[in-house]
Amino acid sequence: METKKLPFAKEFITDSKGHITKIIMDFNDYQRFLDWIEDEGLARAMNEVKNEVPLNLEDALKELEK
Repeated sequence: METKKLPFAKEFITDSKGHITKIIMDFNDYQRFLDWIEDEGLARAMNEVKNEVPLNLEDALKELEK
């Protein structure tokens, strides 16, 4: 991976062949990165079910019992 694609990384640790194996980043950047991953996952999950018909409470409870 190219280092310019990792703007949040402060330092890189590489193996003997020069491949990036680890990065060092600011903790606040790390926290924001985790938030972004969670938001992205939620957006994908919401997108997957956007065409589903919502269940009423009774039907939802029946589904949970299965």
